Amino acid sequence: MDRQNLASSSALRGGATVHPPPQHDAWINTYRNLHPQWQSLLPPPHQSAIPISISRVNQVDAGRLDIEMSAMLKEQLVKVFSLMKPGMLFQYEPELDAFLEFLIWRFSIWVDKPTPGNALMNLRYRDERASEIRGKVRTGLEGPGLTVAQKIWYCVATVGGQYIWARLQSFSAFRRWGDSEQRSLARGVWLLMQRMEGIYKAASFSNLLLFLYTGRFRNLIERALRARLVYGSPNMNRAVSFEYMNRQLVWNEFSELLLLLLPLLNSASVKSFLRPFSKDKSSDSSVDESLCPICQGTPSIPFVAIPCQHRYCYYCLQTRCSASSSFRCPRCGEPVAAMQRHGGLVSNIPQKQ
Repeated sequence: MDRQNLASSSALRGGATVHPPPQHDAWINTYRNLHPQWQSLLPPPHQSAIPISISRVNQVDAGRLDIEMSAMLKEQLVKVFSLMKPGMLFQYEPELDAFLEFLIWRFSIWVDKPTPGNALMNLRYRDERASEIRGKVRTGLEGPGLTVAQKIWYCVATVGGQYIWARLQSFSAFRRWGDSEQRSLARGVWLLMQRMEGIYKAASFSNLLLFLYTGRFRNLIERALRARLVYGSPNMNRAVSFEYMNRQLVWNEFSELLLLLLPLLNSASVKSFLRPFSKDKSSDSSVDESLCPICQGTPSIPFVAIPCQHRYCYYCLQTRCSASSSFRCPRCGEPVAAMQRHGGLVSNIPQKQ
């Protein structure tokens, strides 16, 4: 108490202002007043993307459709040069494939549009590195597209990489680098190519297993560039129609049934059964009886069938009777019991054992 009085008296003598002691909640009140102002200066917080599941079938179908589109363009382009020197395009087939792939990339991915297959499957590329989305998250499909660097590297890998590898393989096969008689350098390069191809296939298989498990990045290029396929529109569903599939299955079963039944049918008996419905009497009367009913020619060695007495070639009648013991005459439908040379003796038909 005496010390406080001495301090106050000394302060009064020096002319200094005496402040009251601070309150206990002064720091809390100050924090509450400054906190909103401090939060307004900070950037908005990052919101994590909603976990989404993209159909694996859609992604695989999109890749197959892109391949089919490239094949269709190649077929049309080959038809343009069909009148030129044969085999000319075969020498430049890798260049042609690279040119078509570049066209698809130039007018789809480079201009931030989906490829034809992705468009049909309602898919687009998203930069997975920018997975944290600013602002309000609604469907989880939001996110920026590919950057310029990703687009260029995608073109280099898909177009340039495939072209260089195809040319290198054709050149090594033409130069026969794999032969043991070649120099050690060429042989070593060929072995290195084989190992690289094996490593790439193993990595592609591993990526396929990961894709089937997670549903992300269907190939190594997409995984390396972190380019993920997501739905372009959340309200578009994948419509599956089985109409054409059912039609194809029906026709396949019908064709297999015909292939099974046709060998069991006797063509001669079918013709004789359908003859009354296909021709009238006037047409039957106009048939030349002197012609062979089988080959419709003049019999060189004429034979007649017993008992209908219609004239045949010996070879035609003999082959038909040898093939079937119940052969019927195509002209009248009577079963042929024997054959006789025209103006000669009757010869019985040999029976099958």
